[in-house]
Amino acid sequence: MSDSDTRDRPDTLRTPIVAVLGHVDHGKTSLLDKIRGSAVSEGEAGAITQHIGATAVPLDTISGIAGSLVDPDDFDLPGLLFIDTPGHHSFSTLRSRGGALADIAVLVVDVNDGFQPQTEEAIDILKRTGTPFIVAANKIDTTPGWNPQEGEPIQVTYDAQSDRARSRLDENLYEIIGQLSDSGFSADLYWRVQDFQANVGVVPVSAVTGEGVPDLLTVLMGLSQRYMKDRMAIDVEGPGAGTVLEVKEEKGFGTTLDVVVYDGTIREGDEIVVGGMHEPIVTEVRALLQPKPLAEIRTEKRFDRVDAVAAAAGVKIAAPDLEDAMAGAPVRVVRGREREAVVADVESELAEIEVETEEEGVVVKADTLGSLEAMANALVEAEVPILRAEVGDVAPRDVAVASTAAEAEHKVILGFNVDVLTNARRELEETDVRLFDDDVIYQLVEDYEAFVAERQRAQQETVLDKIVRPARFRILPDHVFRQNNPAVVGVEVLSGTLKNNTYVGRFDGNEFERVGQLSGIQKQGDDVSEARAGERVSVAIDGPTVGRQIDEGGELWVDLPEKHAKILEQELTDEIPADELEALQGFLDNHRRRDPFWGK
Repeated sequence: MSDSDTRDRPDTLRTPIVAVLGHVDHGKTSLLDKIRGSAVSEGEAGAITQHIGATAVPLDTISGIAGSLVDPDDFDLPGLLFIDTPGHHSFSTLRSRGGALADIAVLVVDVNDGFQPQTEEAIDILKRTGTPFIVAANKIDTTPGWNPQEGEPIQVTYDAQSDRARSRLDENLYEIIGQLSDSGFSADLYWRVQDFQANVGVVPVSAVTGEGVPDLLTVLMGLSQRYMKDRMAIDVEGPGAGTVLEVKEEKGFGTTLDVVVYDGTIREGDEIVVGGMHEPIVTEVRALLQPKPLAEIRTEKRFDRVDAVAAAAGVKIAAPDLEDAMAGAPVRVVRGREREAVVADVESELAEIEVETEEEGVVVKADTLGSLEAMANALVEAEVPILRAEVGDVAPRDVAVASTAAEAEHKVILGFNVDVLTNARRELEETDVRLFDDDVIYQLVEDYEAFVAERQRAQQETVLDKIVRPARFRILPDHVFRQNNPAVVGVEVLSGTLKNNTYVGRFDGNEFERVGQLSGIQKQGDDVSEARAGERVSVAIDGPTVGRQIDEGGELWVDLPEKHAKILEQELTDEIPADELEALQGFLDNHRRRDPFWGK
């Protein structure tokens, strides 16, 4: 928000926005479902409200679930707004000026599994956005010998366990605390934390039995009240500000926006500005829609129409011309301000998310602005250049852009959580552009890096096939079978790889003299194409005569072209065996006694 939007506000506190992150199958959705279910069982069904993309749990309901842990008189905040579509996807999407839209996050970790790849990725996102978080150490009920205490606070249920079950749980909890420490966070069990700004609190919970859920809600309310009260102060009557969670086709309404409103109020009939793919979209709110009470918002198709929605809340906005709107983009109500100023405000917020591109690189497509930003950060860390980065499904023009890359490893589209349009898929089949798609960022980057490594390995093998390989060999005494035309002698390969049809020579002092070309190699009477270090073979050499240019007991070298020696030394030392490297080094040392810059 601009300075003019934040001055002279009545002191109204909005609901803190809570995001839930964690590895797949660690229980993010189950935990939200448990909180909703507990509220219903407490007889608070009417109090809990379903929003688009979010669930609001009011303070009285939290107090009902938490029991003696939460006294409503101690709190000014109205409750908690949980983001309903948990995971990195929604967290990355939910952004406001200056970073994450979520005020606080819950990192769900399976107490038996500890940190997994997506946990690490969630930690990276939390670090990058600076979002305060607590850890819900889930599935405590799966501890061997556990005696469940439905819905009880953790201290009550902990006291009801056997020594063996407690000891096993403690072991797992301290493993998680250690993993947090490895990630750079000081952490402890929440009741031992004195300063939550310096330490991460770990709350043991069960999404199945509800054990520890009272503690989780208490800690979230306590942290929000203590550290975020100022951030929650809004002008509830002021022009609304929000973020697009999803852009959806809705029967009877056309293209709609699922929006989380974090400031002010949005009303039916308001003129709004929304971030679009090409430019900000100016349109008018035709309808504001909320799901029926306690309906599961991801499947529910029937909505209640409302006149206005105040922060913090989730709402579906129906309006004309929303086809190019982007998930993760800002939504601003114009009311009482110059339209141009609001458009400029949206433009400047979008500019914060612009990905730095280069003249050569890969094409990146992501489902939301937040995902695009997270993808770009991951690629920058992996030192992968980006040619173009956009929100939206993979289209034919993306294939066309990727196909113009000069490097084959850049003829690539990386798609995060997006679909591929049918005509784009056809184009992919007809070009040499590679598509990598996944809904886990680190996996996408890893797959691409593996592809690049494999290509480089294949290229090096091709280069090695075409390059002259170094070798040093000795003519064995009493093994001259023919003196010339060609000379046929027995040799021992001292180091390197001796290949047929290569030129060979000898050093006379520091001068190298080519003596002829190998025209055949035989091992135990059979023709072979090469001989390796340690092997004894007979060779035919076109050019020299034994006793003149070459002698029994004499040492010969494969004649390496200077360009080949340079490539081997500078690019392929990891690709050739140690004895071949030894032959290369000996050949270079001899040459460089005469010319220090030979092969450099």
